[in-house]
Amino acid sequence: MSDAAAIHVTRRLPDSVEARMRELFDTRLNATDTPMTRTELAVAMKTADVLVPTVTDKIDRELIEEAGDRLKLIANFGNGVDHIDVAAAVAKGITVTNTPGVLTEDIADMTLAMILAMPRRLAEGVRIIPDAHDWPGWSPTWMLGRRLSGKQLGIVGMGRIGQAVARRARAFGLAVHYHNRKPVAKRIEQAIGATYWESLDQMLARVDVVTLHTPHTPATYHLLSARRLKLLKPDAYLVNTARGEIIDEDALIARLENNELAGAALDVFEGEPRIDPRWVKLAKQGKVLLMPHMGSATIESRVDMGEKVIVNIRTFLDNHRPPDRVLPSML
Repeated sequence: MSDAAAIHVTRRLPDSVEARMRELFDTRLNATDTPMTRTELAVAMKTADVLVPTVTDKIDRELIEEAGDRLKLIANFGNGVDHIDVAAAVAKGITVTNTPGVLTEDIADMTLAMILAMPRRLAEGVRIIPDAHDWPGWSPTWMLGRRLSGKQLGIVGMGRIGQAVARRARAFGLAVHYHNRKPVAKRIEQAIGATYWESLDQMLARVDVVTLHTPHTPATYHLLSARRLKLLKPDAYLVNTARGEIIDEDALIARLENNELAGAALDVFEGEPRIDPRWVKLAKQGKVLLMPHMGSATIESRVDMGEKVIVNIRTFLDNHRPPDRVLPSML
């Protein structure tokens, strides 16, 4: 396969990335930025040598099995690959790559912003002045939130992002606890002052804020199940900038509606972009902070993601192993 290989990009990318891809490859772009339909994806996968999808593209086993013989690389624009059946792709001889590492700091920043926003009721506060015709002014007992310093933070998933969140959390006076498949290296634990919990259930029952940083896999689907959500303290907060499917949304909504949880801040949702209307109602009541999947939405991260995609494609076309190859055993 040569650099003249056909590259099909499913969504709009930053201008500098698209310009570089057009310069290097025979690139077909999505000028409208409208998510491709399943039929359009099927056509692209029959005619392209390399597909560059995003999280909005569901590349399942059926589409992969029907793909043309030309398709040899799926160079995902994003870190998560839960929208791609990696096992089916590998079985068909298609290499899958992603863009790890470039989103860490931006998602950690957003996570801390959401952790700060819920206890201090920032989302409610910013609506007061624009919406109120006659704000009565300061009062000693009005819009009271909760202090963050001294609280216990539970991090579920201590990878790159979890560690970046832990470093930031310490600066705000939070005690850091974490659950992971296995403990991180002692030097990392000591550097971020984190306490490991082998039992997720035990950690959930003891912390004041829970933040999720695990990938969506069959093992993490509804990791925070109805049973586990009941373990959270009534005055605890839940933050999710990972994937919506990690939480049982129906169970979480029920606990919030019944005032059995202090609040939640969510940047991702099950079945997005569809949003359960109950979330909107809870947001108006000040019980949740809802963000439109923008945890990694910085110019810098999007350009860095694009550059990683280009490196993976060029390496593959040069008949070398791409640096960010994803295998089923890694998921």
